[in-house]
Amino acid sequence: MNENQISKEVVDSAFHLHSELGPGLLESVYEALLAQELSLRGLRVVRQKPIPIEYRGLKFDEGFRADLIIDDLVIVELKSVEQLHASHKKQLKTYLKLTGLRLGLLINFGSPLIKDGIHRVVLGLPDS
Repeated sequence: MNENQISKEVVDSAFHLHSELGPGLLESVYEALLAQELSLRGLRVVRQKPIPIEYRGLKFDEGFRADLIIDDLVIVELKSVEQLHASHKKQLKTYLKLTGLRLGLLINFGSPLIKDGIHRVVLGLPDS
């Protein structure tokens, strides 16, 4: 699967999860359930993967953790808040830069309508 195909699976899974459970649960609950749903769909999911930072030849493993990385191609950053802030998208864009990945999804399960809570962040991915 490529990034866009993975993205469709993630969005579909998030939609079904939000439809059944609604908003209001902890982010960690949505993370565990979404990871399980994606695994059942045959995708390889890594939760809470450390994202190292290299600075002047030094590597630091502290600081950042991606909520989900799917098939080593797509980062999924989850929130469960009333409203997203610009810093949430900046955080995901930073993760993409540090990992060299090209597609990230920011999903806010706190949104009353999940379609309003899903944002695609692209860094160097060509249009399909």
